[in-house]
Amino acid sequence: MHLTCTNVTKEKIREVLAKMKGCGMQNVLALRGDPPRGQEWKEIEGGFPHAIDLIKFIRSEYGDYFGICVAGFPETHPDATSYEDDLKYLKEKIDAGADLIITQLFYDTKIFLKYVNDCRKIGITCPIIPGLMPLHTYASFERLISLSKTKIPEELRKALEPMKNDDEAVKSYGVKLCMEMCRELLANGVECLHFYTMNLERSVTLILEGLGLLDTNGTYRRLPWRSTPALTTHRGKEDVRPIFWKNRPKSYLQRTQSWDEFPNGRWGDARSPAFGELSDNHLMSLHVPKSDIQNRGKIWGSELTNEAQLEQVFVNYLKGDIPCLPWCDTPLSHESDPLIQDLMRINKSGFLTINSQPAVNGAPSTTENIGWGPKGGFIYQKAYVEFFTSPSNLEKLLKILPKYPSITYHALNLKGDAHTNAGSSTNALTWGVFPAKEVVQPTVVDHDSFVVWKDEAFAIWKSSWLPIYNSPEKSSSREFLDGVISSYYLVNMVENNYVNGNIFAPFNELISGSDKVPIGKQEF
Repeated sequence: MHLTCTNVTKEKIREVLAKMKGCGMQNVLALRGDPPRGQEWKEIEGGFPHAIDLIKFIRSEYGDYFGICVAGFPETHPDATSYEDDLKYLKEKIDAGADLIITQLFYDTKIFLKYVNDCRKIGITCPIIPGLMPLHTYASFERLISLSKTKIPEELRKALEPMKNDDEAVKSYGVKLCMEMCRELLANGVECLHFYTMNLERSVTLILEGLGLLDTNGTYRRLPWRSTPALTTHRGKEDVRPIFWKNRPKSYLQRTQSWDEFPNGRWGDARSPAFGELSDNHLMSLHVPKSDIQNRGKIWGSELTNEAQLEQVFVNYLKGDIPCLPWCDTPLSHESDPLIQDLMRINKSGFLTINSQPAVNGAPSTTENIGWGPKGGFIYQKAYVEFFTSPSNLEKLLKILPKYPSITYHALNLKGDAHTNAGSSTNALTWGVFPAKEVVQPTVVDHDSFVVWKDEAFAIWKSSWLPIYNSPEKSSSREFLDGVISSYYLVNMVENNYVNGNIFAPFNELISGSDKVPIGKQEF
């Protein structure tokens, strides 16, 4: 709890402390606080003039019940008469009962390390935790340093100058810079790091991952999809989604952001008003900047004139040689690791995959890469694969699929021509069984939502990939890709036999020309 002396009376502080103790809170950051905007700081009647007075009051009222933290200023408090006087006041706050120090932000680790050394020289022995804040945008950086009077190393200013109009570049540089600072601090004996996130936690997560301080594999996932905190504030009751947006969660959340609660159990009932909103045209990222288009050309190829080249792009993604596809904004999930060889084989044969998951039959909920939900549970899921393919490939596949009655499918092209053996039913794809809970069924395949996803999936071809070939000299690439978009089908397949089924069996038969070829069965 941050407690300040600004415009606050002793009675108000006494009331807050009582409430804190009543609900079990024990940690306080005791600050003088900043003055109201445009004013000088002044003590109010019945209040506290300085943080030290607040500390003494807390100790007099509650003894050692509260742990008290105070602020430290490696570059000196703006109102201090000198660096030495500021250290003296800090020592007085510690002597008055404070337990630890968190510092104001800084961008020169040498300043912090000298500050710690100077504190030790005058007898301050408590922990001193560095306050760190990654850069997010150049504008916010400028505002911050003007308010905090933070000193900026000249090399930092020079590094930021060329990229100050590129927020993404500044953010990436900020992550890298903060990681370097953290490594230097840890190497010099610092045992704890404090991050100012300003409600922008993604950069801090990247920093912790880069430092090896965050075990991403062991991180508890309430449900199996990727979390998008900035868009999920009011979605605590959501517990089921169509699988099609698995690799584009932001788009799905934008489509459904007006829902106060996910329509749990409504899949299959297209009359639901909330379900109807899913079909609204909320396509994401349809405008692609020129610089981004050029970068995508480097990733997916500046020339694309035949199916072999197209297939190779998808294979390169599976191999990890390129970081993304238009429908997958991150590298392939480790969940699909057991499927890699089979996925590469079918992609080389023109089945261009954009989504997949292996069969899982009762894996513990703590299993690496696929686990989700509380400990002590068990996870089940049907094998799933989703892909684009040509009409001729689809025709051949449809002739083989009747041999595999446990596999259901939906296929749609841009015009809406459909092939399915599953009708309009809803198919549970993933579920979990946990102690003292009902069965949780978080992902489904549903025909009506697949129709909506089909429109978005084909629009992504046009918005993300086609613009690479807008120049006249690349007209043959554009002509080829236009043909793919207008003729290919988007297909999803589910192997409903999650115990003994093999979703790749029909592909292997088709590719090999014989159902006698040994078929690998991948499952958890």
